[in-house]
Amino acid sequence: MTGLRRAAALLALALLAGCAADGPKPTPLEPLTPKIAGRQVWQAAIGRVDFPMTPAVRDGLVVVASSWGDVQAFKADTGELWWRWPVGAALSAGVGHDGRFTAVVTRDNELVTLDKGREAWRARMPSRVITAPLVAGERVFVLAVDRSVHAFDAIDGRRLWVLQRPSDPLTLAQPSVITAWRDTLLVAQGPRLAGVDPLRGTLRWEAAIATPRGSNEVERLADLVGPAVRVGDRFCMRAFQNAVGCADASRGTTLWSRNSGGVQALGGDAETVFGADASDRVSAWRATTGDVLWTNEKFLNRGFSGGVAVGPVVVFGDREGFVHFLSTATGEAQLRLHTDGQPVIGTPVVSGQTLIVTTAAGGLFAFRPN
Repeated sequence: MTGLRRAAALLALALLAGCAADGPKPTPLEPLTPKIAGRQVWQAAIGRVDFPMTPAVRDGLVVVASSWGDVQAFKADTGELWWRWPVGAALSAGVGHDGRFTAVVTRDNELVTLDKGREAWRARMPSRVITAPLVAGERVFVLAVDRSVHAFDAIDGRRLWVLQRPSDPLTLAQPSVITAWRDTLLVAQGPRLAGVDPLRGTLRWEAAIATPRGSNEVERLADLVGPAVRVGDRFCMRAFQNAVGCADASRGTTLWSRNSGGVQALGGDAETVFGADASDRVSAWRATTGDVLWTNEKFLNRGFSGGVAVGPVVVFGDREGFVHFLSTATGEAQLRLHTDGQPVIGTPVVSGQTLIVTTAAGGLFAFRPN
């Protein structure tokens, strides 16, 4: 990564942090009579988390990591600690997990891969990594901040290929999109979702989620924000402070794109896409057309996390550690639960009937809405 690119990426992250610290005060929460039932079923302490970590869920396990490299796997239904491995270095990205292999990246740009909870190998990355690695098909795929994509053999750590394409010098130091669809690797390339051959690292197609406009590189910054929402062949995501949209992976085309400022990942189900804008105005878009279905302005400036849809509700965490359950049909608050008073980190995830939320203080909370 060039000095300019590294400085630009760090600047983007600093601007976000500054906005959170110096922005308007959060809207006070209104009294709420719960309309659905829900309760905390277990809690664990994993160590402080000051990087954008979203738990990985697979086969009933929840895999998480602390900032100082303590990687742990818990049984999602009971909270039982299944395995634990200290990486021995501070982390900048994680966690990728496929049920066997687990991958994280250190602040010193080392990709560390575990096999069944024990370290298997390490590989040096040439540039900084913020996005959690993707582990799939006995390969580990890594998207770096400079938008380069790297593929490794999950068993022995051999570097298989690198995809590096010309791109704008300004990049975003925030988790982006890297996921899989059938035999195609889907990866963000700025404001575009790219379909890549996972065996060769060659480009198959691109679909633009946003068309950046502006008089300078900062205004044109519109990198995709992950994780993406998948329903069948449709993948929906946000382009940083620019747009929300969906792409059809089977055809490699953009389904729709709508202007919407915002910095956090979307949630969604088969019918609807949900997200909070930069002011934490929550909106719902029809998944097939992008038409706005409802908007809720009762949570302005609360620092919402990314969202996740769970049955009839969409769930967001906030900067004060509250977890908000909103109706997917109307946007009205249905339930509010509390964690430890610290900001919710990353995006809540679901394993079976259990909702998992992580806080900056290292609280791992499992809830079960009814």
